[in-house]
Amino acid sequence: MGVEHHGGPFSFLPLPARVAVGFSVAGAGVFLLYHFDPAKSGLFPPCPFHYLTGMYCPGCGSLRATHALLHAQFLRAVDLNPLMVLMLPVVVLLFLRPNWFKQPWRGWGLLGLITAYWVLRNIPVFPFSLLAP
Repeated sequence: MGVEHHGGPFSFLPLPARVAVGFSVAGAGVFLLYHFDPAKSGLFPPCPFHYLTGMYCPGCGSLRATHALLHAQFLRAVDLNPLMVLMLPVVVLLFLRPNWFKQPWRGWGLLGLITAYWVLRNIPVFPFSLLAP
C-alpha cells in the first residue's frame, strides 16, 4: 500500500496552463510591488519574525528592496537587503540550471551564508549595523 502523490493543487491543469497561472501570479505580485510601496501602503504585512522578536530575519527588507529595484534604485535596494540583491543571480542560475544544487556543499554553503547574515545583521555595532534594513 503506497502513498498516492497528487502533484499539487494545479496538477489537473496541463503544463502550459500551470505555467500561465504561475506567470499571472508573479506578474500580479510585481504589479503590486511596483505600484504600492511596502513601507507606506499597509498592503503588505510586516515580517512576523521581526514583529514577534524585534530582530531582523534574513528576508527583512526584501519587499522594500524589490520595490526599489523595480524603480531602478539599486543602491537603496542594497541598503535594505544586500543579501537578497546579491542572491538574484543565484536565483536566475537555479532557473537556468536546476541541477546546480545537487552537490550538497552548495546547499550547505548557502544555508551557512544565510545563517551568518541572519546573526550578523542583528549585532547593533558598526559595521554589522549596516546590514539591518
